[in-house]
Amino acid sequence: MLFSGTVTSGDYFLNIQGEPVQGALLIAQTNPGAEVSIDDKPVKTDPDGYFLFGFGRFDEQDKTIGITYQGQAFKKTIHVIKRTFPEERIDGLPADKVNPPASFWERIKKEQAQVKKARAVWSENRHYLQNFMWPAQGRVSGVYGSRRILNGEPKRPHYGMDIANVTGSQVVAPIAGTVTMAVDDHYYTGGTIILDHGYGLNSTYLHLSQVNVEVGQQVKQGDKIGEIGMTGRATGPHLDWRINLGTDVRLDPQLMLPPQEAE
Repeated sequence: MLFSGTVTSGDYFLNIQGEPVQGALLIAQTNPGAEVSIDDKPVKTDPDGYFLFGFGRFDEQDKTIGITYQGQAFKKTIHVIKRTFPEERIDGLPADKVNPPASFWERIKKEQAQVKKARAVWSENRHYLQNFMWPAQGRVSGVYGSRRILNGEPKRPHYGMDIANVTGSQVVAPIAGTVTMAVDDHYYTGGTIILDHGYGLNSTYLHLSQVNVEVGQQVKQGDKIGEIGMTGRATGPHLDWRINLGTDVRLDPQLMLPPQEAE
């Protein structure tokens, strides 16, 4: 990650790693025991003073970090950098995957609630301090933030990074985590896995042909968790990989990765 800056004042310090662009995760550290807020909302810190925050796809407002330490209050404004996102057209999808029949709405609503619950899991694991590795090898076939047009119909932006490869290609944990969801057949996403990495950071793996983990299982970085497929709403085999901070802040996985190594 890029080093954004350090602020010091007496015994107080604030280090921030990451570039504050739309879609970015930022990892900050301040004095252990300090009270931290983002835009006046309390944020939990780990025992070493680390805390997480991020900018979503549509975030255009700067964020203000508030820190209270040894009776003194400090503030730091983080200026967001806007991005230009591409448009992606995907044709050939089954009509019922673009606009599901009413008979599937209850199923979809239930599955969305399950995903939200899995992403809301809170733990004090600190796996987020690891450097991310690629969860799969392959061609990047879709990018975060792109406005998607499905079968000619404008839809919501894409919030993941797509990595295309043949069905059965392995998918591994990019950093260590705990499995909070492992299902075979969600309507839109097919085989789906969610990992908790601690302090609200979680990652999701979609369209899998095989799910090789169970809820509650601890996985280490590089452990196989599944296989690439085209289950759910997909026109070809690929991994749709997503990263969230909590349930609401959708982040760009590609910003967290090193260049892909040639096979």
